[in-house]
Amino acid sequence: MQSISGIIYLILSACLLPYAFTLIAKMTAGFKPKDNQQPREFLAKATGVAARANAAQQNSFESLPLFIAAILMAEYMVLDQHVVSLFGWAYIVLRIIYGMCYLANWATLRSIVWFLSMACPILLLVLIIHLYA
Repeated sequence: MQSISGIIYLILSACLLPYAFTLIAKMTAGFKPKDNQQPREFLAKATGVAARANAAQQNSFESLPLFIAAILMAEYMVLDQHVVSLFGWAYIVLRIIYGMCYLANWATLRSIVWFLSMACPILLLVLIIHLYA
């Protein structure tokens, strides 16, 4: 049985991932301390890799509530820990690959990986429904 710390690492990893893309966006756009006056405006004007990194961080934040809800619900409903861990870490790995595809501008592969990453928390919730229905 996985300890609660394993679940905390999953959630922490997912929560920190968007910030990694934010750092990439700022670094590749030439972010300077003075740009911190209006960081969102600065990133909105970014182009190329910086713009794609910014989009990856925004999408990562958008998918986060579903992931956290699914993980916490799976824990609350006492779903098998190996299943929770499998889907949780698959989500994290797929989100990293998703970000790499975004940075490389591989739109079709990015969309496929996005779908697979979103399937992870959705499937956790479906398993919970089937287990307790």
